[in-house]
Amino acid sequence: MGHPAARGALLLAAAAGTVLAAGQPVPAVAAAHGPARPGDPRGDEPDTPQGAKAPLHSAGGGPAGPAKPGAGGELPATTRAAIINRAKKWVAARVPYSNTAYWPDGYRQDCSGFVSMAWNLPGNEWTGSLSTFGVRVSRDQLQPGDMLLFHNAADPQNGSHVVLFGGWSDYTHTYYLAYEQTRPHTRGQSTPYAYWSNSDRYVPYRYKGLAEETSAGVSAPGATSSRYPGRSFFGPGADNPHVTRLGEQLVKKGFGTYYTSGPGPRWGEADRRGVEAFQRAQGWRGGAADGWPGPETWRRLFS
Repeated sequence: MGHPAARGALLLAAAAGTVLAAGQPVPAVAAAHGPARPGDPRGDEPDTPQGAKAPLHSAGGGPAGPAKPGAGGELPATTRAAIINRAKKWVAARVPYSNTAYWPDGYRQDCSGFVSMAWNLPGNEWTGSLSTFGVRVSRDQLQPGDMLLFHNAADPQNGSHVVLFGGWSDYTHTYYLAYEQTRPHTRGQSTPYAYWSNSDRYVPYRYKGLAEETSAGVSAPGATSSRYPGRSFFGPGADNPHVTRLGEQLVKKGFGTYYTSGPGPRWGEADRRGVEAFQRAQGWRGGAADGWPGPETWRRLFS
């Protein structure tokens, strides 16, 4: 997924209308890289290899276990604003590029790990699998939060790349703001469509789990239904309307004593402890009362 060192000044997230959050310190596992190579970026060859498909990783470097399970089920719902805000956090933190290191949020510090993080996917994908989480769109349909994917089947590990579309930079739709993970660190930069090199091989995709934002708030498919949405919507890192609805139902059933400020869309320990208490009230013990809302827990909670 390597690609050229792009020319031009780094566009601050504030230029897009959102103030960047303060960056977090670089973890010890993230190795430093040298400066971007000089020269014409369109003539450079890829030099940022990507890692393979992998689960989320813990701060200690190993797999994080069931942090975001359910990749085969319904995808976690997210919004365009949430996608861009997650991308900007990495830009602000100047996350160093690495195809082997993982940032504290569990995602690999390469281009495919970056898009996996921005789309809030259950694990670390690579350019050969990211397309399965999206639907193809045309250039005219591109909107912030979509991705531009180049998967080079002839050299997939070293000849592929993926970036996030942040919006058009000019009225002619010739340049756009690209958020990407590249050497030496994450950046947001005005980029010619579709990219500096291999421009005709980039394909636009839109995330399948995209939720609509309206004046009444976020509306995700099934967010008001009693049907179980899927385990991928719950657990550390989950941020969606289903978590809010779960918490509200726990409160309604008398298991909301762990909340200090009320249920919200971001999964927390209060949600897990509330679910565990409800499960124990059903007479369940051991692994059946693990605090994770499965189909039977959901059915009983909303019956």
